[in-house]
Amino acid sequence: METQTSPQAEVAELELEAVIGFNDIILWDYKKRELVARLSLHKGKIEALAFSPNDLYLVSLGGPDDGSVVVWSIAKRDAICGSPAAGLNVGNATTVIFSRCRDEMFVTAGNGTIRVWELDLPNRKIWPTECQTGQMKRIVMSITMADDDSFFYLGTTTGDILKMNPRTKLLTDAGPLKNKFSLGVSAVKCLKTGGLLLGSGAGLLVFCKSPSYKVIKRIQLQGGITSITLRGEGHQFFVGTEESHIYRVNFTDFKETLIATCHFEAVQDIVFPFGTAELFATCAKRDIRVWHMLSNRELLRITVPNMTCHGIDFMRDGKSIISAWDDGKIRAFAPETGRLMYVINSAHRIGVTAIATTSDCKRVISGGGEGEVRVWQIGCQTQKLEEALKEHKSSVSCIRVKKNNEECVTASTDGTCIIWDLVRLRRNQMILANTLFQCVCYHPEEFQIITSGTDRKIAYWEVFDGSVIRELEGSLSGSINGMDITVEGVHFVTGGNDHLVKVWDYNEGEVTHVGVGHSGNITRVRISPGNQYIVSVSADGAILRWKYPYTL
Repeated sequence: METQTSPQAEVAELELEAVIGFNDIILWDYKKRELVARLSLHKGKIEALAFSPNDLYLVSLGGPDDGSVVVWSIAKRDAICGSPAAGLNVGNATTVIFSRCRDEMFVTAGNGTIRVWELDLPNRKIWPTECQTGQMKRIVMSITMADDDSFFYLGTTTGDILKMNPRTKLLTDAGPLKNKFSLGVSAVKCLKTGGLLLGSGAGLLVFCKSPSYKVIKRIQLQGGITSITLRGEGHQFFVGTEESHIYRVNFTDFKETLIATCHFEAVQDIVFPFGTAELFATCAKRDIRVWHMLSNRELLRITVPNMTCHGIDFMRDGKSIISAWDDGKIRAFAPETGRLMYVINSAHRIGVTAIATTSDCKRVISGGGEGEVRVWQIGCQTQKLEEALKEHKSSVSCIRVKKNNEECVTASTDGTCIIWDLVRLRRNQMILANTLFQCVCYHPEEFQIITSGTDRKIAYWEVFDGSVIRELEGSLSGSINGMDITVEGVHFVTGGNDHLVKVWDYNEGEVTHVGVGHSGNITRVRISPGNQYIVSVSADGAILRWKYPYTL
């Protein structure tokens, strides 16, 4: 299985890049997209990394539990030397930058500490010199070095900038004196023209110059700014924010273009419109987003502030997106404009946790945090409660409707799956297991259902009498949260807390393919209509598109 990633702007022609992992630094060959080496020395997390100007060395900064700075030889893939990053009477160092001209000099900074380091290669030592800032005590968030090494600039949590001289180790100037940047200077970048690009925790992007640091140009972006990367001479640059936006900005007109975006909180659900693989919708916390499959572009965003969306479904006719919210409301939106079409107030007492629609577009079935399953009649102008089915004792996690709309199955975290008769509006069958059910699917022939949950087992059940047919070990670690089955019923996919997407042969009960790519718990997984792609979503906000492993 091949993962498809969204197109990223190629900012620099680097041979190598380094990625922060747990305890390990992973060195990659950027052009070949290959792992070159794993560098292990730090205890706990790794705070920051920087390459020397000629790519001879890599310096790494350990987190609070580690507190050390280590210089690595890229050629030998080995540590040269290390040292405590900060003195005993100050806080942790959190950021590092190399000289732009010399491979033997770098700077670390953090809570009350600013140090210029010299590498003594023959003796395998690094020697720090503490920079003097007088009475000024600051916590440094970001750092940048001038092209000629004449100065380096530090962005602080108090919203001002310190300009330091790396030769004298003394403070040159600081500012602005008034109108400091709200939520701190979280990103800073030196331009060859002598000015500075600053990004604040409040999402403000600013161009200014020393010593006044008065704002010359500014734009407001969405989410606190986390990084600024220059392209070429800085005529164009890219800005990343906490809300998973990447903007491209042209320096001359100082206007932003959103080039990539994704969810920045746990994605709760994913759904395809009936019969089309070109579009799909996802929901996470406060928003629902509609995506174009092949371009990875966001086409529509629907936001409900301070709410969490637990589930979504498209009406079969494609005229509305039905959504389940934690304030107990069901909201319907137009999928093209995002216009709110109607709201069902007080649909459930403890939030709406699952939702499904019937193929005739006349009914919505919802599940709540209190365990009730409710059937709603949807008319042109009215939405009426038809029946409240009170059998589950805990929240409903998944609902699937039979093709003829005469039956549905609901999975709950109380350890039961219930098959409901939607004509007589009563229970047909109950399935019991020692698990918190997270997902359920009808086999396309609808005589069997498959379930999974926190016990990591995939179970096949007979719809007629609720008897278990077979059980498979679905995962070695963690709950299985998402499941989907092909229209033919030959294969199904699962995803869960082991971060793996697995393709199964339904009859053999064996895993045929495994997709490795998620770094968070997978929450839901779907096969696109036409079996071209598998799309999985996870708790870290990621949406991954996989090539379906079987040709049509």
